[in-house]
Amino acid sequence: MRDQDSWNSQENGVEPDYSGYYAAEKRKKKHTGLLVVLTLLALLTGAASWAVNVLGVQVDVGQGGLVVAIGRTVQDTEAEPPVQEAAENTSMMETEPPAVQTPEETLDPVQPTETGPDLNTQPSPASVENRPSDAENALSLQEIYEKVIPSVASISCVLPNGTASGTGIVMSADGYIITNYHVIEDAQFINVLLEDDVSYQAALVGGDETSDLAVLKVEATDLTAAEFGDSDALRVGDMVVAIGDPLGAELRGTMTDGIVSAINRDLSLNGRQMTLIQTNAALNSGNSGGPLINCYGQVIGINTMKMSSYSSTSATVEGLGFAIPINAAEPILEELIEQGYVSGRPAIGITGQTLDLRAQFFYRMPSGVVITSIDETSDAYAKGLAADDIIVGFNQTEISSLEDLVRAKGDCLAGDTVSLTIYRGGKYYKVDVVLMDQVSPDIY
Repeated sequence: MRDQDSWNSQENGVEPDYSGYYAAEKRKKKHTGLLVVLTLLALLTGAASWAVNVLGVQVDVGQGGLVVAIGRTVQDTEAEPPVQEAAENTSMMETEPPAVQTPEETLDPVQPTETGPDLNTQPSPASVENRPSDAENALSLQEIYEKVIPSVASISCVLPNGTASGTGIVMSADGYIITNYHVIEDAQFINVLLEDDVSYQAALVGGDETSDLAVLKVEATDLTAAEFGDSDALRVGDMVVAIGDPLGAELRGTMTDGIVSAINRDLSLNGRQMTLIQTNAALNSGNSGGPLINCYGQVIGINTMKMSSYSSTSATVEGLGFAIPINAAEPILEELIEQGYVSGRPAIGITGQTLDLRAQFFYRMPSGVVITSIDETSDAYAKGLAADDIIVGFNQTEISSLEDLVRAKGDCLAGDTVSLTIYRGGKYYKVDVVLMDQVSPDIY
């Protein structure tokens, strides 16, 4: 097709020049042929790629010419294909799983029946009485329990910072009950629960920290008093039992048995020297204050501690329980009932507490026992001791805590004269005082 200028030129007799047009047409044909060749090459390349990826065809051009391999690599063309193995593998893949064999008969579930086999229950023989075979008039363990359990009391206390529990022994029908001093120490309220589930509010008659004994009183007239025996008659190996409330009232009335493991065992507890009966009858927290009983159902000891309760070792300790011999406890109990305290127990006549580390650091004071109050009838009051004085020495012993003071005066008797070292207002003073009777466990 020509443009307008070309038509005008022909009409004017001018021959048009088509050289440029033919050259352009030739270039188009040349380019078209090249595109066809490139297209064919692309198709061949795509086909070869498809053959390699899908059919596994590989092409290699070398000195030997074009080599084509189907399903194998070029390097494997000379090797025979593993027809046998391929056949086997194909057979393994195509083999169907064996059919599940079903039993000819199916078992029906067991149906319940109205009647079934009965237990072969036979009458049991009577309970065997467990008693020492060679002890005249000895009671069995069952008889001991039946005899003593009405005289065992459960004791629970309300303290300023919590609660405490233990066991007690009914001493008399009119309401006197024995227990350990550490059970009721600092108690604001004391409750006594007896075996018949009757409870009473108890009053403290008297307590002695040194012997760890205390006497309570409840308003009753018909209690079952325990029978007390002779602890001096004990021998190592004698059978004994303990009854009490291990771990609290939930397990009250628990009885454990054992033997006398040792007698006259001297032990020190919080600076107090005590001579005790050792037993392997199981004792735990809550048994304190309960009875240790001989084979005749007689109370011959008052359970007071087990080794792990005061041992400083971290080892687990079992089978080492201790009880206060009843012969040693009897005169102390009588004094507690008569006057509320034990005569001859030494006391300075003060109440006090260990000076804590914060006060020592803040006020730059020495360690010792700070006096909180003083008995006006004491010699210490007459000698001028007053509240806020700090006791730092007792005779030749340095005092750093209340335990140190209790331990130091434990070797003295009421009426002895001792030398106290007092810190007051940045200065130290020596004061000689006469010890008095400890009329209350709270008086030191």
